[in-house]
Amino acid sequence: MKIKAYSQNDYTPVPTGFTKFRRNCVIWQFFRFIYINIKMTILIIKSHH
Repeated sequence: MKIKAYSQNDYTPVPTGFTKFRRNCVIWQFFRFIYINIKMTILIIKSHH
């Protein structure tokens, strides 16, 4: 029985084209930033009541 030291499953996954787009697109990052800030603001407002 021969055991392989490493297989393809042992490495990190390769990002898809859409994932690369989301990482590099400034417009996407801007809207994501706004969305996260709105979410955090709502959370903070709720915690003060």
